Amino acid sequence: MSPMRLLLPAAIGLLFLIAPAFAQTPGQRIIVEQSGSSPRQEGAVRVQSSINFFIAGPTGEGDEAQKLRERARRIVYEMAARECDLLREVLAKDCRMESVTSNVNINRQFGQQQEGLTINGSMSFQITLK
Repeated sequence: MSPMRLLLPAAIGLLFLIAPAFAQTPGQRIIVEQSGSSPRQEGAVRVQSSINFFIAGPTGEGDEAQKLRERARRIVYEMAARECDLLREVLAKDCRMESVTSNVNINRQFGQQQEGLTINGSMSFQITLK
């Protein structure tokens, strides 16, 4: 077989591979978003914030312990509610809350460490920069 007969199919195949690249207009952008993620607007940034703290108090099954657990979660939720206001003051034109997580762990180690709750909260926002 002549080298020209082998080169011709390779050249045609290469043409099919590079033709789409030449067909794109200058400045065209292709944005690939992963499945499961929320769509982002142009100029949008995701902001995540976390908080960890300890509240001393009862950890049993009584009314006071229940009120303490509710107070702990309320602190995280109130912080999340105010976070968009803070972001708008500092760097955001617009803000949208995406998620809030609150974990309350009971700490019942008697002895040196005080009885109480360890609270971990996290929140995620999508903002548009100023």
